[in-house]
Amino acid sequence: MKIVVDTNVVISGTFFKGYPRKVIEAISDNKFEAFVTTEIVAEYKEVVSEMINRKQGNLDHNILDYFISKLNFVDKKSNVKVCRDPDDNKFINCALDSKSLFIVSGDKDLLTIEKYEDIEIITAAEFCKKYLK
Repeated sequence: MKIVVDTNVVISGTFFKGYPRKVIEAISDNKFEAFVTTEIVAEYKEVVSEMINRKQGNLDHNILDYFISKLNFVDKKSNVKVCRDPDDNKFINCALDSKSLFIVSGDKDLLTIEKYEDIEIITAAEFCKKYLK
């Protein structure tokens, strides 16, 4: 199954436990195919760096490297503008370009859309309850 994972799920899954962590682990264990663009990965890395700097901890800035190695990169071709936060359109575009069935997100701007074409936009909890048994 092809999915796209929003930055907030990646960050929550990296630094905290719960359903976002289960999504990250499932991708790392090759249970799902997760797709990204270079723009999405850049955002993942930027937010992780901000989190590490804010916590002033001794966390490794390369904490996402293994996870990123499990992702499938797709070239950006689509350019839809349907999200009330224009910055979130990149996840819908990536899902369209990769023919993903789901965007897993905790972002209300994406979640309010619920569905775009054949792409369902659901929370990490909903995704885990449906697809991780």
